[in-house]
Amino acid sequence: MGTLNTAPRPIAGDIAIQRLLPRESPLPMAPGDLGKNRVPDRVPAPVAPAMAWRRGLVLLSTAALTGAGGYEMYRVLQVGGVTVLEAMVLALFLVLLAWVAFSFASALAGFFVLLAHRPGTFAPEAELPTIASRTAMLLPTYNENPHQLTARLRAIVESLEATSQGELFDWFVLSDSTDPDIWVAEEKAVLALRQAVGTRLYYRHRAENTARKAGNISEWVTRFGGIYDFIIVLDADSLMSGQTIVRLVHAIETNPTAGLVQTLPMIVNARTLFSRVQQFAGRLYGPMIAAGVAWWHGSEGNYWGHNAIIRVKAFAQAAALPQIRGRKPFGGHILSHDFVEAALMRRAGWGIYMLPMLGGSYEEVPPSLLDFAARDRRWCQGNLQHLAVVPARGLHWVSRLHFMVGIGAYLTAPLWLLFLLLGMLISLQARFVRPEYFPKGFALFPTWPAQDPVLALWVFVATMGLLLLPKLLSLVLLWLRRSLAHQFGGALRASSGVLAEVVISALMAPIMMIFQSIAVIEILAGRDAGWQTQRRDDGTVERRELYRKYGVPTLCGVAMAASAYAVSLPLLLWMSPVIVGLLFAVPIGALTARRASVDLFATPEELEPPPLLRRANELSAAADKAIKPALVELHEDAALLAFHVAQLAPPRAARPGTVDANLVVGGAKVEASETFEEAVEHLSTREVFSILNNASALATVLHK
Repeated sequence: MGTLNTAPRPIAGDIAIQRLLPRESPLPMAPGDLGKNRVPDRVPAPVAPAMAWRRGLVLLSTAALTGAGGYEMYRVLQVGGVTVLEAMVLALFLVLLAWVAFSFASALAGFFVLLAHRPGTFAPEAELPTIASRTAMLLPTYNENPHQLTARLRAIVESLEATSQGELFDWFVLSDSTDPDIWVAEEKAVLALRQAVGTRLYYRHRAENTARKAGNISEWVTRFGGIYDFIIVLDADSLMSGQTIVRLVHAIETNPTAGLVQTLPMIVNARTLFSRVQQFAGRLYGPMIAAGVAWWHGSEGNYWGHNAIIRVKAFAQAAALPQIRGRKPFGGHILSHDFVEAALMRRAGWGIYMLPMLGGSYEEVPPSLLDFAARDRRWCQGNLQHLAVVPARGLHWVSRLHFMVGIGAYLTAPLWLLFLLLGMLISLQARFVRPEYFPKGFALFPTWPAQDPVLALWVFVATMGLLLLPKLLSLVLLWLRRSLAHQFGGALRASSGVLAEVVISALMAPIMMIFQSIAVIEILAGRDAGWQTQRRDDGTVERRELYRKYGVPTLCGVAMAASAYAVSLPLLLWMSPVIVGLLFAVPIGALTARRASVDLFATPEELEPPPLLRRANELSAAADKAIKPALVELHEDAALLAFHVAQLAPPRAARPGTVDANLVVGGAKVEASETFEEAVEHLSTREVFSILNNASALATVLHK
């Protein structure tokens, strides 16, 4: 493989005047429906006989742990009788403990699965299977850096071509970009990539990004899906090796009941302390957690939106998404579409599987806690939308459970906060409100308002044990396998990383609890999250932004610390794991957003990068990072202009209700300008975008 030549290349004349799309092969998608149960026209995905007892074991373990913990918590509170506030605390504790116990039971199953696992089918040295199906590789993008995007895509294409089965794949860059500069830069980057990798690379830009990513994929299916057996959906930061792609195709080829097969993407290219902690945790703990859920999910798995292969027939038959009734944020297009698509395909009888041992699948993570919280806010809204999907008729109960787990991932944050506040309120009440030792009526002995502090400590330790034990079990697996320990730089180094990760995560957890609680409150109040482009490289946060965004967590920490100290110093110490993270939210946010060395949180992909990752990073480093203003770029490059015009959809007949106000205003500004430079200076971003979508308006401004 050679290095990417970043020097400008002339655009071939035949490419510059053609629309970079294949002949359309429409495949209709059934109208989205949540109200009735469609009867599949095929045999449903089989459920293994062992799956019932696996699921029963996980659920019974969850119930047993929750019941035991709840009983002990009741013993803590029942000394002197359970008050209303204490009853509320007990109820919240049961809900939260059930959540922790469920995650623990699933992770424990994963521990035993990996303990018994021996490398086999998916080992890198295993023989690569031969495939025969035709697959489309889809890369949806929305205002992403096109040079980084195409660098990663080129690395994937080259890796797949190296398997000698690349002729079975076509590549589509599906743009929903609304930034005009990025749109034109995409076209330039895709043209360069096509010249580098061949003719099976296509590009399509939508003028209106209806239904966002889900609408982007659905639009492709209805136009081009008819001739393809499968699609593999990538994200803007996705990397997948050619071997992994071939094995995914083979896995779904050999299972005719499978509608979707999901991989486990590993985080790579982390640079800041925050992203490195996430990368290390995901790489060490992720395989065990994924093995656990795959063990009891079976054919009722889930979909995470990317790095998965989907049977086009199943997707078109069942996965069209309806709009949810009502206004945003609960109504409208479904944001977290992947969960719903998987549930609808399973409802139609198709199996949804996960291959946690496959490997060769990668993604990136936001560089800072604030960037992560911004993405998490959008996910929160999407998951809460699923409250309207849970009652849909005909869904498998495991699919409903996926929805409830996703919803619970965000509702538990305000519940934890409420649990802490009620606990402090009980302490404040005991400190400042005079107790009534002799209630009305006859009583031989006074009522002493007290709890059992020793038992309370044991309940706390047991709860923390359920949270931390999966991490320790992952470390046990590493210690038991020398080859795995070597990949992490040695068992002692990995153990130090686990200790540091636990401390840093414990400091960040209260901050995320506040952020998620605010997100839930905002969504319930009717505030829409919108759709912002995710930062992927630099996590630097300005000082003003630090104070503004971390101000609320800091104030919460001050209030908690003052309230706890007003009761007693022991209570302040008891609450310190939460209070410290909140009080120091600003320095924690600043520190974790800085670049960090590879020494402590080393992962196998850092110490010995796979060829795909090395190639992608090499291409990204060599890529031209500059993005010129769209009109300037087209004004200077006649071939690129010809290509851009060729990609535009045929103009629609003007109607009173379809007049583009931005195009009209932009055209007036162009007419009033004496030079091209003057026109460019006065056009807004939306006006430029509208002009780029209109060939005649574009010609007018460029010939000024």
